[in-house]
Amino acid sequence: MQTVIEVTCYHGGSLREGVANDKRLEKYDLAVSSQKMSGRNPGWSKLHSLDPEVPGAINLEWDPPTKTLMARVVTKGRSTPDRITGDFIAYLMRCQRRRIRSILLLPG
Repeated sequence: MQTVIEVTCYHGGSLREGVANDKRLEKYDLAVSSQKMSGRNPGWSKLHSLDPEVPGAINLEWDPPTKTLMARVVTKGRSTPDRITGDFIAYLMRCQRRRIRSILLLPG
């Protein structure tokens, strides 16, 4: 199953890098498991839950011209994306709220 979260921002640099470098992720049971080309476009980051009972991963990509963060939540089999998606949205709303113009959630 794949769910897409599209986060449109008002201003600033890469929200992907902001999320990947934020120490507060741990408070929301999230951690960066891998990154590619940090500081360069196109770069990507992958988040996993710190809770082994929460399945799935979140793949992050930043589009500079549109100031949009694309987050693809990927789970396998019968796993549902609700817990990892909820943790990520809670993180965004509490830690990145000033930058966010809109959040669009497209269930898959």
